[in-house]
Amino acid sequence: MFEKFGFNKKLSKEEEIEKLLTNACEICKNLTNVELKKLDICDYQYSAKEAVEELGIDEELVHQLLEDYVIQVLKSIRQFHEYINKLRILNYSATKSDYDTLRELAHKNLGVARNLRVKDAEKLLYVLMKNDDLNYLELCAKALECCAIKLKPSCAYDTITLMNLKSTL
Repeated sequence: MFEKFGFNKKLSKEEEIEKLLTNACEICKNLTNVELKKLDICDYQYSAKEAVEELGIDEELVHQLLEDYVIQVLKSIRQFHEYINKLRILNYSATKSDYDTLRELAHKNLGVARNLRVKDAEKLLYVLMKNDDLNYLELCAKALECCAIKLKPSCAYDTITLMNLKSTL
């Protein structure tokens, strides 16, 4: 009723982050239970313990690196969608070399995901590197975005807000 009169309750930053996380979890669960089921990542929960033990660095540093990774992935998502759309325009005339830019971006992000032991992202990025089905690649990019949001929701919120602000300038 208030919206009808132009009164909208402004959500606090914490409420916005919670809303972002809830939406990301829902989308991720839907994608990984149906279209991306064979990747077996639906119930994946990241733990910094493996990265701490294998890399020999403290947990605080792992979490700082995870924030950098989330920023990198969220910035890459727009590029993934741009490359996929360019490939769609080429339709059936796309050659293997037309996929190179997409695959290089996936490879760059895959290295970081492997180093930090982010298993769901590893699987999604591997598909983005190897698969040619544009619809499937688009779903993987969307799932990757949701997984990054779930990893560090506050950082994701700040990054998305900043990217949206920059795109309006």
